[in-house]
Amino acid sequence: MKFHNSSNHRSLWQNLLLLVVTLFASSLLLMSTALAEAQVNEIKVSLGNSSGELKFFPSSIELQAGTSYKLLLDNPSPVKHYFTSKDFADASWTRKVQAAKVEVKGAIHELELKPGAEAEWVLTPMKSGTYELHCSIAGHAAAGMTGEIRVVDKEFSP
Repeated sequence: MKFHNSSNHRSLWQNLLLLVVTLFASSLLLMSTALAEAQVNEIKVSLGNSSGELKFFPSSIELQAGTSYKLLLDNPSPVKHYFTSKDFADASWTRKVQAAKVEVKGAIHELELKPGAEAEWVLTPMKSGTYELHCSIAGHAAAGMTGEIRVVDKEFSP
């Protein structure tokens, strides 16, 4: 009879230990997810300006491969513009694009921003390289609405 009680007591402690370990592991997972979300680097890019200049501001963007970014895109100009960089988009993992109350997930190659529009593109560049950026509206790239997105390899510290 004493053996039976000892076995129940041991089983209770094993179950309690399993519960504590499970709770600890779950909290670590939630913390790492929250940290990953918090470590998204924000970069603001304007497509044109209120004077109607056909430029990206800034026209050159440098990102690090394997790092998460939120591109905060806005169009303060009086005409619509496109943020087009197909090769960059193909070399990146898009988590989401959000505009107004719409969230789009999946492959993105080009974003159209109408006058006054704003959008967030959350992505992680996966492949280093220099990628062309342009507005695909006829005449805009020829007038100077071009730029580049440079993705550099992540530096590792020993």
